[in-house]
Amino acid sequence: MYMARHVHAQSVHDEVLPTNSDCELFIGGFWGQPVNTATSFAFVVVGAIILARSAGSRRVLIFGLLAIGTGVGSVISHGPAPAWGEIVHDAPLVGILAFVAVDAISDLSKRELTWVWWVIPTVLALAVSEIGEPARIAAQTSITVLAIGASLLRFVKRPATRRTILTAGLLLGAGALIGTLSRSGMPLCNPDSLLQGHAIWHVMAAAAIWRLTPVVGTRGAIAALPLRRQARD
Repeated sequence: MYMARHVHAQSVHDEVLPTNSDCELFIGGFWGQPVNTATSFAFVVVGAIILARSAGSRRVLIFGLLAIGTGVGSVISHGPAPAWGEIVHDAPLVGILAFVAVDAISDLSKRELTWVWWVIPTVLALAVSEIGEPARIAAQTSITVLAIGASLLRFVKRPATRRTILTAGLLLGAGALIGTLSRSGMPLCNPDSLLQGHAIWHVMAAAAIWRLTPVVGTRGAIAALPLRRQARD
């Protein structure tokens, strides 16, 4: 789910320039990049729905909170964009990736790994990111690869999860492709447009999180059953 670094916009002779990599013009104020900021709330909405339908599952509750955190961090980063916006943007995003990886590993290993197993890698990735941009990309890419790899292995080993994981993966992959092709300097970038590829990435990534939710916290045979049915089982 990692997307390229968000860098503050600069104003030259009263002309507002687009932020590095995100394409959309930065207009200042709370909304900053209006379309990217508005679509960041998709994560918040999805997270709130996940919480409402968690059926008492602690892992699903955490997943929902991380989704909300991802949205809040994205709003801050694309909107007012304070100096500390980058860490607020990255922390829940890296956290949700690490959480997905650990949840899949717990299922496959038949051993419940505690929160330490996803929190510590998240903290380490964020710490390494402070070294510089190459280190940031390497650290966050490593967490992303781990999450994808663990989910693919779960896909293979847990047939009941396949449709859910496949759909979530397709949403995420398509969104990432559109977002990449819409970065500054890329063919689909139009800084003045209301149709922003990075914004589409937000919506599709949020949809992927929602789609993956039925798998979160499930183990073995009951994986991918509806949340309320899992609670009864």
